[in-house]
Amino acid sequence: MRIGSDTGGTFTDLVSADGAILKVPSTPEDPGAAVRAGVADLLDGRRPRLLAHGTTVATNALLERRGAVTALVATEGFADVIEIARQDRPSLYDPLADRPPPLVPRALRLEVAGRLAADGAELAPVDPGAVPSVPDGVTAVAVALLHADLSPAHERIVADALRARGHDVTCSHEVSPELREYERTSTTVVNAYLRPVCRAYLRGLADVADLVSVMTSAGGLVPAAEAAEVPARLLLSGPAGGVRAAAAVAVANGFDDAVTFDMGGTSTDVCLVLGGRPEPAAERLVDGLPVRLPSLDVHTIGAGGGSVARIDPGGALAVGPESAGARPGPACYGHGGDRPTVTDADLVLGRIPAGHAFPGLGELDVPAARRALDAAGVTAEGVVAVVEAAMEQALRRVTVERGVDPAALALVAFGGAGPLHACGLAEALGIGTVLVPARAGVLSAVGILSAPRQEDRVRSWPTPLDHAGLTDAADELVAAAVAVLAAEDPALAGAVADGGALRVDGVAVGEVVVGVDCRYAGQSHEITVPTVGAFHAAHADRNGFDRPGQPVEVIAVRATVRVGAPVALEDLPAPARTGAVGPAVVAEPDCTIWVPAGWAAQPGAAGALVLRRTP
Repeated sequence: MRIGSDTGGTFTDLVSADGAILKVPSTPEDPGAAVRAGVADLLDGRRPRLLAHGTTVATNALLERRGAVTALVATEGFADVIEIARQDRPSLYDPLADRPPPLVPRALRLEVAGRLAADGAELAPVDPGAVPSVPDGVTAVAVALLHADLSPAHERIVADALRARGHDVTCSHEVSPELREYERTSTTVVNAYLRPVCRAYLRGLADVADLVSVMTSAGGLVPAAEAAEVPARLLLSGPAGGVRAAAAVAVANGFDDAVTFDMGGTSTDVCLVLGGRPEPAAERLVDGLPVRLPSLDVHTIGAGGGSVARIDPGGALAVGPESAGARPGPACYGHGGDRPTVTDADLVLGRIPAGHAFPGLGELDVPAARRALDAAGVTAEGVVAVVEAAMEQALRRVTVERGVDPAALALVAFGGAGPLHACGLAEALGIGTVLVPARAGVLSAVGILSAPRQEDRVRSWPTPLDHAGLTDAADELVAAAVAVLAAEDPALAGAVADGGALRVDGVAVGEVVVGVDCRYAGQSHEITVPTVGAFHAAHADRNGFDRPGQPVEVIAVRATVRVGAPVALEDLPAPARTGAVGPAVVAEPDCTIWVPAGWAAQPGAAGALVLRRTP
């Protein structure tokens, strides 16, 4: 049996290959405990063949600053690059807004002599005997030397010396071999900071199943051992699974263009889908820290069912980002919580039916929810209005602000709370169709279970205006990715890339995607396109203009190779669903769907419920 699991801030969701689902309260003090208990409950104690897992452990450790004591070794004169950053302010017109403090304090930033030129050539060598000693108490070391994206030689010398002394070392060329010193250094530091925490957690899951794979931010699975070494790849682990599944459901229902809306207990994640594919991103900003690794372009805000409502010092109603979490949770959970949340408001408004029981919680307490709202001096209607305004802004961020008219999209709503608020958001954005996938409340776990094994590779391009050899470079990246996959599965040893497919003996076994990061000379940001020739049209589409006569710079070459998903999404049995005319509440085991007046729901493809405005 194969199991998909997604650990969130409030619930841990599980789904099996035969379609069984389970939601259990998360255990923040030991996130693996909920996974182990859930797997045992779902399978009656049997050991699964595969656990495909999405986790918030890396994200939470970074947000809560619970990582390792980390030192940084940088090129002489560059130890402060992680603090100097880009010299911009997080809020241009707020003089009191500060950048987050660096993960490595000044006393733990060390320098080493030696220097590479901008083309990777050596200007001054590194002396292995001069590698500085790491202070006592440090449990992780990040090594990020100048221009190591073009030549890893100096970093390898430093890393060898430090590892010989017993240190846990992360090198930038191993994690993020890309242009931009600050972003590359930040990513390396984040990885070193998270690795001891995530390594212990993922090793603790090793006995749950015969094989444990972990979802990356890019939307593919990697073995747990690989994920433990590069935990910076896991910062969008769970949300990426939901986005992948939501995109597939949208395509099945005739919408190649959509926007996904995942509202859980702690946060809301949104992502644009164009041409059936979630929009990618080469870099993410997590709590003010850039992480330059492939990911899906998911935008997250602190608004979920457990978001706490309050009156702020200025007398205005505010909701989130603080969450009541799994314990004590919303007041209606009956676990001692006394502060009002979005879930309490939905319950009082009747969007969640009285007497409804959430998994592992029993019947929800309506009087307790009312008392919490009254004690805080807020109304249920006000709480819903405020949280929906925040979520509308997030949806506009990934659509309107990118030149995409939301009215032309379908809104795919999932997560335990997403279908409660989807129609209101659709009306605000002019969207005419809302899709609620089958098993919407555990869709991220479904997406993780049905995700492919994926390897991503990237290489900085040293001669931006000289494009000769790009195809060979892409082929080398694909070959490196295939070699890793073949080491895991000998059947792939003879695999070759043929156009966009990976083939063994002429039979397609996976997908190959290559691309180049391009920009016009003088620009500071890039667009990833399949070929240099496709850049002008992509630039016009993204920015409203192009400059066909201007030289195009290539900054990096990328390759992604995907093979066999554990379980195909279409193979999961679709539950029977019936239509409804609003106002109506559709209560399902994993989520609740609110169909307001003026809307009607009908069964759609892939088990989805399709909500449209009535004439």
